[in-house]
Amino acid sequence: MTTHTKFWSRRRWAGALASLIAAPAWAQSLGLTEFRVGFQKGSFNLALLKSLGLLDKHLPGVALKWVEFPAGPQLLEALAVGSVDFGGVGDSPPVFAQAAGKDLFYVGAEPPKPDSSAVLVRKDSPLKTLAELRGRRVAVQRGSSAHYLLVRAVKKGGLQWADIQPIYLAPADARAAFERGSVDAWAVWDPYYAAAEIDGAARPLATSRGLTNNNTFYLASRALTANEPALRAAFKALTETDAWVQSHRKEAAERFADFAGLGLATVHRVLERRQPAPVAPLTPDLVADQQQVADAFAELNLIPKPIRVADIVWRPGR
Repeated sequence: MTTHTKFWSRRRWAGALASLIAAPAWAQSLGLTEFRVGFQKGSFNLALLKSLGLLDKHLPGVALKWVEFPAGPQLLEALAVGSVDFGGVGDSPPVFAQAAGKDLFYVGAEPPKPDSSAVLVRKDSPLKTLAELRGRRVAVQRGSSAHYLLVRAVKKGGLQWADIQPIYLAPADARAAFERGSVDAWAVWDPYYAAAEIDGAARPLATSRGLTNNNTFYLASRALTANEPALRAAFKALTETDAWVQSHRKEAAERFADFAGLGLATVHRVLERRQPAPVAPLTPDLVADQQQVADAFAELNLIPKPIRVADIVWRPGR
């Protein structure tokens, strides 16, 4: 077990969540008329939160709006320009957004999911090792969690970033390019990873385990960070949703399959790779982990300037 995995013990999460769950009723004190949530096809808990209607219970009288995005970078662009108030993304999108001067804040996180993303090759590909990516075309969504996975995979393979040809494509376009052989590999996350695997089109050359923690973060607008009761309500609703998923896995899979338009076998594969995922504010250890992501992109000049992650981390009670 790694140091980061030890950190995300149930005891630590229970402690971090205690103050959130003990919060009083906020119906009269929210000071909020609308709450706009950005989510992605891979946002399992957000998708189920919408389906179950638990956010309505915790934000009484607040108009909810749900907006779907193809990936994290597009979601955070909308957040930065005021089109949504809150959303969930992987580790890399906030780094690119902060480096571009976007006005947004980390407010919460889930425990790591180190098995939920991979660098894929086709079933019949001759590639067997990461070192064999030299000179190859690799599809990836720029600024996504898979982008950082690819950075780490290239390094583990003993290569330089310049040794591969990254082809920046959104997931749907990347899959099409992958299937027709226009790219040699594809770095991607669940459920796209699971779908390609279940369909028999792909096999993992490497997963994120041992390379990245594949963290999920929740980000919010500057205005929303001033409304701690609303954020506490969102965290509590997400944590209750996750608890429901863990105890109703069959129904959760069916609901998510309907939402995402995926086969049940694909959704069950996604669930197999997910551990319990309560939501809590960021801790210093997680901020330090995220700083490593930022530093890796800065070192390769993939972001315009070095950044300090802690500068945009929301701290409850301040």
